Amino acid sequence: MARYFDVHPDNPQRRAISQVVDLIRNDGLVAYPTDSCYALGCRLGNKDGIERIKQIRHLDDRHHFTLVCQDFAQLGQFVYVDNAVFRAIKAATPGSYTFILPATKEVPRRLLHPKKKTVGVRIPDHTVTQALLGELGEPLVSSTLLMPDEDEPMTQGWEIKERLDNVVDAVIDSGECGTTPTTVIDFSEGDAEILRVGAGDPARFE
Repeated sequence: MARYFDVHPDNPQRRAISQVVDLIRNDGLVAYPTDSCYALGCRLGNKDGIERIKQIRHLDDRHHFTLVCQDFAQLGQFVYVDNAVFRAIKAATPGSYTFILPATKEVPRRLLHPKKKTVGVRIPDHTVTQALLGELGEPLVSSTLLMPDEDEPMTQGWEIKERLDNVVDAVIDSGECGTTPTTVIDFSEGDAEILRVGAGDPARFE
């Protein structure tokens, strides 16, 4: 049965955040809100958690997971960013964007695109997510909480608790979340290629 955490959206209770982070460090899988929509997340070394995300969402091995990072310093440990790309990403973060970039050796091979050796990274503009990442001290391996054969992600914490009670370890509820996933920008070849238009304004990358 998943633990349910009712967390204040602007002033997250430190105790609740610490309890969620303890679960994550003990290889738990959590459903948490972001600035685009709810996501499933686990720690980087949690192989079982990554497999559980695949099972919940019916994903294959080609799925691009995202590393959700607290800030640019953390992001820079996991992807290579040249100066021109750095300026473009810096201007758009934190925000509802996912960037595809060449991965460093810090990223486990199972998370990489099999041919390109890239990974998705993002820095969310969400108080609760930032509190989680700050306490955890490392990125969350994440995927949008979009169920198989459904067009819209779930937006309510209680609904997620009801439906995923036996397959996740915790649900964080900080009020209603959005339904639009991030805008995805591929910088792996140097120039910006918009792969998906979502919550982030794509105009700055066109």
